[in-house]
Amino acid sequence: MNRLAEETSPYLLQHADNPVDWYPWSDEAFESARAEDKPVLLSVGYSACHWCHVMAHESFEDDETAALMNEHFVNIKVDREERPDVDSLYMDAVVALTGQGGWPMTVFLTPAGEPFLGGTYYPPEPRYGIPSFQQVLVAVSDAYRERRGDVAGQAAAIVDAVRRSSELAPSLEPLTDAILQDAARGLRTQFDVEWGGWGNAPKFPQASVLEFLLRMHLRGDESALPMVTATLEAMAAGGMYDLVGGGFHRYSVDREWLVPHFEKMLYDNALLAATYLHGWVVTGNDRHRRVTEQTLDYMLRELRLPEGGFASAQDADTDGVEGLTFTWTPDDGVREELLQPFEHGRFVIRGELDEVERQRLFETREKRTKPARDDKAIAAWNGLALAALAEAGRRLEREDYLDAARGLGEFLLGPLSTEDGRLHRTFRGEAKGTGYLEDYADVAHGLLELHKATGDLRWLEEANRLARLALDLFADEERGGFFLAAADAEQLVARKKDLEDQPTPAGNSMLAFVLLQLARIYGR
Repeated sequence: MNRLAEETSPYLLQHADNPVDWYPWSDEAFESARAEDKPVLLSVGYSACHWCHVMAHESFEDDETAALMNEHFVNIKVDREERPDVDSLYMDAVVALTGQGGWPMTVFLTPAGEPFLGGTYYPPEPRYGIPSFQQVLVAVSDAYRERRGDVAGQAAAIVDAVRRSSELAPSLEPLTDAILQDAARGLRTQFDVEWGGWGNAPKFPQASVLEFLLRMHLRGDESALPMVTATLEAMAAGGMYDLVGGGFHRYSVDREWLVPHFEKMLYDNALLAATYLHGWVVTGNDRHRRVTEQTLDYMLRELRLPEGGFASAQDADTDGVEGLTFTWTPDDGVREELLQPFEHGRFVIRGELDEVERQRLFETREKRTKPARDDKAIAAWNGLALAALAEAGRRLEREDYLDAARGLGEFLLGPLSTEDGRLHRTFRGEAKGTGYLEDYADVAHGLLELHKATGDLRWLEEANRLARLALDLFADEERGGFFLAAADAEQLVARKKDLEDQPTPAGNSMLAFVLLQLARIYGR
């Protein structure tokens, strides 16, 4: 029996017709594992993930693979966006085991929830030194039955390692400019001088890094701004950035920001809209302003929900083909010099489009089938969108952005809040889940920006209330910092504390940023 049909997550609903006997994350699943003495197969992904779709089609829709899963495991499917605590905990375990992470994530657990083996995508047949998924299933089942002591020892070691990462002692070193200068120096040594950004391939936009360097420029670091402007220009040249419809795809598979993974995430676009806005404030470069406006216009056009919030993402695939909506052929009337090869005779666009040309191509593309949209609203990501809309509305004198920001503020404090003023995690027809640290931090950040943009004290008071509530729910009184999940939330095998900015700011860094601003305003 597949139990996902009653869920609200579009990702879980995508798997509701699989022959796999899926459970959502629940006590019932682990009770079943204990009663049947079976290991748990935990599969984590999200609806816009291309490789999640691939593995679903190859394995979870395959009757023979599903039969193996159902015979030997209790199978749990999790939307990483609904449960960042589950995703973060077990991703740490997979990275500890394999040295890398990603989605889809496949983790094998004891009935107590302790991870003992895991990985990411497994192919349907052996490939590039990776065993087939069916081979993995058989090997893990045999190990659980025949070498239970080894499995228990491995699980205990992994849980201990993950737990220790959240038990770091607070530093006794003073906060000085030297810390900032060392960070900037490290970024200079890793900077891609030719194409901007950091790293090789795949290459991700790093909004937090760019924001840091913009601030270092204002503190007098002469090497900081050239890294920012080179990266902003390279990312906006076309490919990862959608020159026709605005907005950023999730990342580039190459160094050149050319060929993207085509999903568009709300958080990327909210963060990068703010970063390009700040780039314009510092440099006066009109292209940065144009990218800001086109990105926010994309969000309002494609992701805004009737209730006033924003959907999470657009899919990478259309009709099962990656990038079909966003790629072009020479027959589409695109200038030949703008076309850069993708695959299967299709191309991405890079270069300068005048407004008449852009509008013509946009109208052509609007006639195509659009990729599926994950229409659940996530509190944290909507908080980031609120901050971007409010600040852009203020700085660019765009009343339409301010109107959208006010509506979003009402949505966050209305449908996404409980009667006693706490935040839910998601909304899709109904609110669901308890809010996590990043939800409180990002929503408070957005409300602060809305207060700055409008002068309305209500938004400031709500930001202050949520920040103070976050102190009560998430603070680590012993070691400092804040846990990912609230003290009264479900207790997993380890309580995580995320300290590093990833694609989105860590809850700890964003809440610190919010608390510093509130301390200045309130004098506390």
